[in-house]
Amino acid sequence: MEFRLNPNCTISKEAVMACITGFSTLGTDFIVGKRNSIKLFEVEGKTLNIKSFKVPHLINRVVYGYFRKSKAKRSFEFANRLLAFGIGTPMPIAFLENTSLLGLRDSYYVSEHLMADLTYRELVEIPDYPDGDSILRQFTRFSYLLHQKGIEFKDHSPGNTLIKKNEAGTYDFFLVDLNRMEFHEQMTFEMRMKNLCRLTPHQEMVAVMSNEYAKVSGESEALIFETLWKMTADFQFRFYRKKRLKKKLKFWK
Repeated sequence: MEFRLNPNCTISKEAVMACITGFSTLGTDFIVGKRNSIKLFEVEGKTLNIKSFKVPHLINRVVYGYFRKSKAKRSFEFANRLLAFGIGTPMPIAFLENTSLLGLRDSYYVSEHLMADLTYRELVEIPDYPDGDSILRQFTRFSYLLHQKGIEFKDHSPGNTLIKKNEAGTYDFFLVDLNRMEFHEQMTFEMRMKNLCRLTPHQEMVAVMSNEYAKVSGESEALIFETLWKMTADFQFRFYRKKRLKKKLKFWK
């Protein structure tokens, strides 16, 4: 077993461990997924968000046990790295890995639970979302900041940015689902655009983002829109083609 607690955490190791070891029977369901599950725990006046990662198949058990960091460990380390860069993410508390001779078994990532006002998904699904244009433009500036710092958030998709309105009336952004990230000295224009192409299928939203990205980057708005919209359309085509293929392969269900 490997367990690491954030040294800045005020919650005791024993309390965090009790939540993790009792994950199957304690806590409140927050997300019950096919692969991973998230539960909430009230501990010492704080709400903990604990993500239980699916036990990997045999090959990946060996890979994550001996050759590559687990998703839980990467989430914890990336969260600390983001905070060091001044990028918002729920406060990392701990991670735990259970291993055997065959490699990784179960693993958990613990963070403070953040009550958000919305995610990017609401902007996609609700065309007239209140203050939507302003939120979208501020989100674009946030994404540009990530790119300037060389942070490639590979799961930059609609549900993985929590958005919270602050006392000044503007918005703060917090990344979640952190296990797929890369950090670069510099990101090329193509890398930046590709990083944004999974966010929305709506051309009008891509146009707004292109306009705002051009303002902060100094790049050509026309070039940004042309490149980003092409990458977005290509991604949507591949995404729905994959869904159709899965449906055909599972026609008996």
